[in-house]
Amino acid sequence: MMSPRHEKAETAGPALARRDSLWARLRTWSEMIKFQHSVFALPFALMATFLAGRSVEELGRPHGVQIVLIVVCMVAARSVAMTFNRIVDAALDARNPRTAGRPLPSGALTLAAAWGFLALAVVTFGLGCFAFYGFYANPWPMLFAGPVLVYLCAYSYTKRFTRWSHLILGSAIALSPVGAWVAIHPASLGWPALLLLGAVTFWIGGFDIIYACQDIEIDRRDGLHSLPARLGPARALLMARLCHVLTVALLVALAAAAGLGWVYLAGVAVAAVLLAAENRVVKADDLSKVNLAFFTINGLVSILLCVLTLTDILTDRPPVF
Repeated sequence: MMSPRHEKAETAGPALARRDSLWARLRTWSEMIKFQHSVFALPFALMATFLAGRSVEELGRPHGVQIVLIVVCMVAARSVAMTFNRIVDAALDARNPRTAGRPLPSGALTLAAAWGFLALAVVTFGLGCFAFYGFYANPWPMLFAGPVLVYLCAYSYTKRFTRWSHLILGSAIALSPVGAWVAIHPASLGWPALLLLGAVTFWIGGFDIIYACQDIEIDRRDGLHSLPARLGPARALLMARLCHVLTVALLVALAAAAGLGWVYLAGVAVAAVLLAAENRVVKADDLSKVNLAFFTINGLVSILLCVLTLTDILTDRPPVF
């Protein structure tokens, strides 16, 4: 006769296997869309959300439902862009030793599953944009939803014909703060939103140039265009530094345009130090710390800047300029 302990073990076995299988599938999907990379764009979208929220009547801040919808739209839009990019680049990724282990080229996910997930993300983004019209009578997110998704997906083809794909990627991601501003209070859209767009464009473009230094020989072999492949690593890294100098300059200008205070400027100062460190640790003859620069430092830049910006806004600090 089987003991109760053995009966529990036999019952728990299939349950644990199902749980492990589900966790493995979630990890695979997360790897394909790089869910953790939301930390690059989402903080800037939240900054724009609260900057625009200052113009919301009575509250002087965004509604809670608006914040939730911004997050939903952001995650869905990123999922569309990343999934489409993985589909378009599957054959290229398979020929690159650095990317051959990604879910699609490795066979961990099928193209059919990727297309299905892409469709789900498109619908989710569309519903999130429509909700701004349904709840707040704001039609602009719904009207711009299609063009935004087209632009996000079009980026995937740019490295096939232009060396400036890094800045196109930056501008695609930089639509997030502008889109958030339009969703919260379109009437107040102006220079602050455009300065955020520029800052994010050059920030993303700069570190994408650094990241592309890993694939110089692969890009040249496959006829792909990138600044590192065209200019070589040393000159490309100089371009990345210029991009990040422009990022800091635009963030400083935002303080004047948006009436932000010293807490925000402290965030900009920290971001400037981190960007300087990022550009210092990656050298033309030593790319071993690219991942440190790409993931860790840039994640800190966006999160710290977002936290200090929101602190400045919510504590109603007096403007510096």
